[in-house]
Amino acid sequence: MSACISRFDGALVRRLMELTQAGLPLVDNPWAWIGEQLGLDEQAVLDLLRQLQADGAIRRIAAVPNHYRLGYRHNGMTVWDVDDAQLPRLGPLLGAQPFVSHCYRRPRRDGWHYNLFAMVHGRRAEEIEDYRAQIRELLGEACRGDEMLVSSRILKKTGLRV
Repeated sequence: MSACISRFDGALVRRLMELTQAGLPLVDNPWAWIGEQLGLDEQAVLDLLRQLQADGAIRRIAAVPNHYRLGYRHNGMTVWDVDDAQLPRLGPLLGAQPFVSHCYRRPRRDGWHYNLFAMVHGRRAEEIEDYRAQIRELLGEACRGDEMLVSSRILKKTGLRV
């Protein structure tokens, strides 16, 4: 543990992780609820989380929707061969599309020339193809090729476990 984290009781941090590892509770104010469980006020919970994030113990706090339960039964990782010089401009544009949940730049490898990846979700297979067409248009002439890798099974997503 870093010096900053060590100022917090290790048992308190462990209890915080236990309370949140399966997700935040679906209540009006999850920070206050966590505080009640830990014997802290809401501001102390937020301060603790900010410190843990600043120290690198946690990266982020974000919603992780279950796309399948929301009706998005079709998905695919679209992979794109994009001019490297255009990636700083095009990557953020692609990542900002409302139908893209993840967008990454990846190094090219022998036999694999794709360098930009974007996960898309839709309710129908045709919707995914429409999204790919929109991405092609967005990338324009900087795009030299693409494929879509379709999920063959659903993997269980989990957060931190203590």
